[in-house]
Amino acid sequence: MKLKTMLMGAAASIVLAPAAMAERGSDGEANIIMWQAPSTMNMFLSSGTKDIIASSMVLEPLAGFQPDGTLFPELAQEIPSLENGGISDDLTSITWKLKEGLKWSDGTPVTSADLVFTAEYCMHPEGGCAQLAKYEGVESVEAIDDLTVKVNFTEPRPDPFAAFVGGQSPIIQKAQFEKCLGAAAPTCTEENFNPIGTGPFRVVSFKTNDVIEFEANPEYRDPEKPAFAKLTMKGGGDAAAAARAVLETGEFDYAWNTQLSPDVIEGMEAQGKGKVQAAFGSLVERLMVNLTDPSSSLPEGERSTLDNPHPFLSDPAVRQALSMAIDRELLNEIGYGSTGKATCNLVPAPEAWASPNTDCMTQDIEGAKKLLDDAGWVPGAGGVREKDGMRLSILYQSSVNAVRQDFQSLIKQWWTEIGVETELKTIDASVFFGSDAGSPDTLQKFYADIEMFANNFEGNNPEPYLAKFTCDKAPGPDNQWQGENIVRLCDEEYDKLVAELGKTVDQDERGKLGQKLNEMLTKDSHAIIPLVYRGTASAVSNSLGGVELNAWDTELWNVQDWYRVKE
Repeated sequence: MKLKTMLMGAAASIVLAPAAMAERGSDGEANIIMWQAPSTMNMFLSSGTKDIIASSMVLEPLAGFQPDGTLFPELAQEIPSLENGGISDDLTSITWKLKEGLKWSDGTPVTSADLVFTAEYCMHPEGGCAQLAKYEGVESVEAIDDLTVKVNFTEPRPDPFAAFVGGQSPIIQKAQFEKCLGAAAPTCTEENFNPIGTGPFRVVSFKTNDVIEFEANPEYRDPEKPAFAKLTMKGGGDAAAAARAVLETGEFDYAWNTQLSPDVIEGMEAQGKGKVQAAFGSLVERLMVNLTDPSSSLPEGERSTLDNPHPFLSDPAVRQALSMAIDRELLNEIGYGSTGKATCNLVPAPEAWASPNTDCMTQDIEGAKKLLDDAGWVPGAGGVREKDGMRLSILYQSSVNAVRQDFQSLIKQWWTEIGVETELKTIDASVFFGSDAGSPDTLQKFYADIEMFANNFEGNNPEPYLAKFTCDKAPGPDNQWQGENIVRLCDEEYDKLVAELGKTVDQDERGKLGQKLNEMLTKDSHAIIPLVYRGTASAVSNSLGGVELNAWDTELWNVQDWYRVKE
């Protein structure tokens, strides 16, 4: 499809959200269990999916993505296109119009000033915005009138739907956050825990890493929604306990991220109280390789920073050998079955962007050993390889989860076989995926050699996702440890290619550039070692209606349409 045709047809592809099934608040209370407990209600200060999901019920964007990846307007009147004049002919700007009469949950009007401020907040160089890649290529955001905002780009943007689009890029209220710019952002506890929003719910009470109580937003734009007067989100525990609370005991209506082996899920579903819904988007379980030195021997503020390269993971041969030793097919078999598949790609979809790379699919223990031999890493005491007095000894961390611990055990075994000593570390998911800049155990701080997790991108444009790995987005003390470039890759050629992608119009060429960037992160550098392309899966009670799993946006994208099934 040609770009102009795609952009002109964007508005025509919109499908309206399902009609409300009940009047606002008439269905009482709903209960969600998140075994990875949210630690903030401000997704600009966290890249953790758990925090983005919780926040999305309160904070909304101009437009979102439907389960098929197409755009639909949320706070915007319509989706801008070339045809309706919302996208400039030279592709250097996009103009959005807010719906009339929108109000924040405190009753004040939503205006273009809030949009301008949101951009200023996230683009502030000292703010450590976890969603900064959404603003890649944005030169300025200007208010045309109270309901109209224009986003100007430094160069033509073939796909301008990033800033203010999707659950990861919402709008925040200027009046509430204007004292929270830059380095002050993480210090604004009240604002970050109790944001004023436009979504179907508002926060009543927030207990970090524990419980969030919501109530229906009385100012929500649809007077008949949401059907639930209250919603409680309970955090903590593990994936098995969360799934059991929906599928076996019926204590909860919805359990996010049922990351369990297929046989366990099947046994729980046999109780007849609910089912696991699954949808494929772009979720990939992967190993992230720390290219910087996390050693505690370094002063605080210097660990895991670009100033200190990793003493042995900076060697490409070591990273490649770690990848070669892994049997991805076996990992998928024990962890995900039909809801996953082994992969060598960080970007598995859409098809035009997915590299044909299959180099990693065959485990090669002997090849990994030879690679290390040739690079001068020879077996030493206890069979652990050494070079110039440096031992290949790895700290490998991940969140507490049965499937992840199975993966860790197997991978440790394979790495031991090739002479790499491996220490396993597990961290409570609420901490690991949290946003506390003072914690040593967040995935962004990365005080380990290898870490494992999964995340995804929104919609059908992987460009902002790939833009996360440019030099300027590495986490560090200067950005409150909120940078998106977790592996600390700093490759001038990669940065140049991201810039080229940003101004490339032809869709075929964009796909090819995306494939090249994916390969630079994976098979060329092994800075990221993909394992399994996973489906998004969550447990839903038979008594909860209106749920439609969405792998291309925040999972609770249509919580306003949920209702209680009448017996």
